[in-house]
Amino acid sequence: MLTIGQLAAYAGVTVRTVRHYHQIGLLPEPERDASGYRRYGALAAVSLIKIRTLANAGVPLSRIDELLEADAPTFTAAIRRIDRHLRDEIERLETSRRQIAQLAAGDGLTLPPEVTAYLHRLREIGASERVVAGERDGWILVAARWPDSVREFMPGKLAQLDDPRIVRLYRVLSEVFDGDVDDDPRLAEAADIMACLAEQAYAAGELNVSNESYDEMPHDLLDALAEESDPRIQRLKELLRERGWIGWNRMEPLAEPPC
Repeated sequence: MLTIGQLAAYAGVTVRTVRHYHQIGLLPEPERDASGYRRYGALAAVSLIKIRTLANAGVPLSRIDELLEADAPTFTAAIRRIDRHLRDEIERLETSRRQIAQLAAGDGLTLPPEVTAYLHRLREIGASERVVAGERDGWILVAARWPDSVREFMPGKLAQLDDPRIVRLYRVLSEVFDGDVDDDPRLAEAADIMACLAEQAYAAGELNVSNESYDEMPHDLLDALAEESDPRIQRLKELLRERGWIGWNRMEPLAEPPC
């Protein structure tokens, strides 16, 4: 006959573990003997060793009781189900682990590498972290809507960064948005550059606003994201309107240019 301490030591668990198994009904707790001690026999030791083995194998405690009393076919079938569950859980955890590892890369958590490379290039041309963060959030919206196409956008976007006007635009916007002036006069320069670029794209047929497959929601979200990120975007849009353009992510010429 064994004391609880001897039983725990023999089975390779702690006394606290044995008591926990008692509390959840997994291991019967013997009555006290005449001297007031609880004594455990060989069957208790065998049961505890089985419980420990199943628990160490990853079997949930809630399933162990049924397995202890199962016949061989039932035991095998149950173990196979548990094994499938564990494989699914391992796959889920490995996916989570890969995502956690991406946190070290920051931008790479929700974006493909082609987009993170583009964001890195923005930093290289002098865009501030605030502007890069705004671009990153915008690309998160794009990638969620067009996950299979977002990579195709990147060569063209990277090529645009060779244009000195676009480099200047990002630098001006970085200076404006990193400051605290509500009506920064540099917004006018940014509006001039954006209007010039829009006119060039429109003349080249790159602003096709009559496309029947045009999906308004992501573009509306991108416009809203810009305004929510900084109230000065509204002032910049007013300046663009004065120059004959409306919109933000997808600019359109005014039907009637302002006087």
